[in-house]
Amino acid sequence: MASDMIINHQEKAHALLKADADKILKLIKVQMDNLTMPQCPLYEEVLDTQMFGLSREIDFAVRLGLIEESEGKVILGQLERELSILHEASLKK
Repeated sequence: MASDMIINHQEKAHALLKADADKILKLIKVQMDNLTMPQCPLYEEVLDTQMFGLSREIDFAVRLGLIEESEGKVILGQLERELSILHEASLKK
């Protein structure tokens, strides 16, 4: 029973962190489409703040033992790759 709860909490933590990463990607997409370009300080401020917040969430989940550090790095790495692709696409416009 306890191990099922731990696994459930781990799955929830992973799903919540992935959802937060997806929200950041959507926020940046909206910002790039409607408001500012990647060279704008506002864009960089939002991106830096959001990425820092997500990294702190991941660190907290790792310290609680809800996810492995490598899992957190995968979530951040995947988001960074997606943001890089988005940034490159916006520069080609």
